[in-house]
Formats: sequence, C-alpha cells, structure tokens
Amino acid sequence: MQETWDNLIAGKSGIDYITLFDAEQMATKFAGEVKDFEPTDYINRKDARRMDRFAQLAVAAGYQAVEDSGLTIDQSNRDDIGVYVGCGIGGLTTMFEQAKILIEKGPDRVSPFLAPMMIADIAAAQVSIALGVKGPNFCTTSACSSGSDAIGLAYELIRRGGADIMLAGGTEAIVNPLGITSFNALHALSTRNDAPQKASRPFDTERDGFVISEGAVILVMESLRHALKRNAHILAELVAYAATSDSFHITQPLESGEGAARAMQIALKNGSLKPEEIDYINAHGTSTQLNDAMETKAIKTAFGDHAYKVPVSSTKSMTGHLIGAAGAIEPAICIMTIINGIIPPTINYENPDPDCDLDYVPNTARQAEVNIALTNSFGFGGHNSVLILKKYSGESA
Repeated sequence: MQETWDNLIAGKSGIDYITLFDAEQMATKFAGEVKDFEPTDYINRKDARRMDRFAQLAVAAGYQAVEDSGLTIDQSNRDDIGVYVGCGIGGLTTMFEQAKILIEKGPDRVSPFLAPMMIADIAAAQVSIALGVKGPNFCTTSACSSGSDAIGLAYELIRRGGADIMLAGGTEAIVNPLGITSFNALHALSTRNDAPQKASRPFDTERDGFVISEGAVILVMESLRHALKRNAHILAELVAYAATSDSFHITQPLESGEGAARAMQIALKNGSLKPEEIDYINAHGTSTQLNDAMETKAIKTAFGDHAYKVPVSSTKSMTGHLIGAAGAIEPAICIMTIINGIIPPTINYENPDPDCDLDYVPNTARQAEVNIALTNSFGFGGHNSVLILKKYSGESA
C-alpha cells in the first residue's frame, strides 16, 4: 500500500497500455494492471493454476493484510475470523478462455475447474482456505459497490457481535478482451489511446469515460475491544455505513443524484455526524459524463453549503476503476489520508465543467488535517454505498 500511496500523493497515474493480452483490435487499448504480480509468491503453483487472477489477487491481498496487522491466526481464533470479499464480475478471464476452448475444441476439452474458477464468491472462499479461517464467508456482488458493501456488511456483523475479526474488501481482474469489449460496447470507457495516463479525468469537461483497472484490497477489521486486547496498531475507525438503490436504470445513475444523496445522508445519520464534520470526500468520480455530474449534485444535496467547503477528490484519476475492488481501495486511501494528513488530488483536471463546481483538489496533493472522511461507491443497477471513517482517538473500549 505504501508504494500506491506515494504514487497517489505524487499525482502519478498507474494507467498504461495493456500487456495482459493483445489489445490492438480493441477500441480501448489501455488499463490499470497490477504490475509484476507473481501468484506463486503467495500460492503454490498447482493451486495458482486452478485460480482465476481475481482470486489470486485476493489471496495475496489477504496474506498482506494479515501480515501488516500483526494478527496471528491459530487454533484459538480461526473459528471466529470471517471473510467478506466483494466482486462485481468474477472469473471473466477463465470464462472467456474456456468458452474459446469449447467452441474450438469441443466440450470434452473444457476444464473441470471452470465453474469453481469462474464464480464470484470463490475469491472469498480461497482467502478463507489459504488463511485457514472458519468464520462467516460471503461474497457481495453489487457491481462497483461490491467492495464497499463487503466492508460495510463486515462492520455491521462485528457491531452486532457476530464476529470479532473480519477480513473484508474487494477484488476484480477483468482486463481481458471480453471485459474491455463489454464496456466499450456501452460506450463507457475512455478511448484516449494517444495518452492513457491522461484518460481518467473525473469532473473535467473533456472526460470521455472510465478506465478499467484490476486489483484487490483486504482490510483487517475487528471490534475495538478485541483490537485493544491484542494491542493492535489501530489505523482508523469505521463509524458508519449506508446503502440505497436508485430504482431507476440498469446502467445509468439517477440524474438528480437523489439515491446517492440519500445514502450519504443516512451514513451521516448512522454515524451521528453533521455534514460540516466531514473533512474529506473520496468521490466515486468515474470520469464519465453522467456519474460526475450526478455525484456533484448528490454531494450538494447531502452537504448543503458545506459541499463547497469540503475537499473532494477522485483517486480513480490515478488508479482507474477497479470495479468490484473500487469500494475497497478507496476506504484504504481514506485511512492513509487520515493518518498522513495529506489529501490525494484529482489529476488531469484541466477544463472545469460548469456542472461540476466543487473543490476537487485539482492536480496537486494538499496537506490538511482530516479527522473524518467519507467515501462513495455507486454501481450499475442503481447501487449506492457510503462508508465513513474516523481518526482513532485512542479511547478505550
């Protein structure tokens, strides 16, 4: 995470030309890829061959999260540790490759591992198996809200005493011909092939679509009582979660932003917070015409006059859109923002849009005391999910 954070603060884009397959025929030839990833650093070779990349990434993220947290998993606690991993699509690469085999070589050549490699829930299952934890195991699939919903539902489970520790986050790996083509067919992706690192430009009037990325993020979440008992290094507190539905359209957001605004308002209420107490908003900010205008309206509705005072940035301008993992990486970025007192910028903001007139922290990171941060995730189907994170005060349980 440190390398990612350093690049975000430097305003450095992680977007480049696709190397995972030959994208010459694609309308969009670039994406955000996880560079230099070697699955066998975390998984034995035999098991790695039986996992789609989205599951491999999730297992790697799970190992990294547990190591970073200092959590020891053993017979004394493995039954009480759960895994919630959101995934919007699942093993699309495996499905694409095996469909080609079916067509070209016949049904007898299709892998018996197709189904368990393809299904979206297998990432959560593989994390549970790899780490040997036996608590609740679940996959949220709510498009681009999947990671956020996984974290939010893990939070609710811990609050009601269903678990002391949860490994929660999101994963996605759809940088393949079918993934790129499917969103190109919707005219949802940027086609700025001459300048990939300039392609994701949230809130800029010349934005022309989002940029697909891959990745996985897992957070170790636990009750305050349990964290204090094991003397954990507490990074931040999750203090609120809310989710709503637009009940409007399968791909388009509700233009008024009513559903998104309501999710933010409910999250504020659930956290017993006033709008003016929010120091930073990590926007969904996809770099599409419809989303960015809608989200701006929603923030104005939810925050009133404070909308013009609170810094808002879209880190998708640098990371691209991780689909099911977007709602996991962005809370992690909020945690780093709170810890470091630096707000990452919205890069490529060069041409202000009259419909997007908030403080988007343009192009350069900003030092600021951030005690409470809110992060938005919105997905196809009208999903709206909001998390609020707070600086840990050091108070005892």
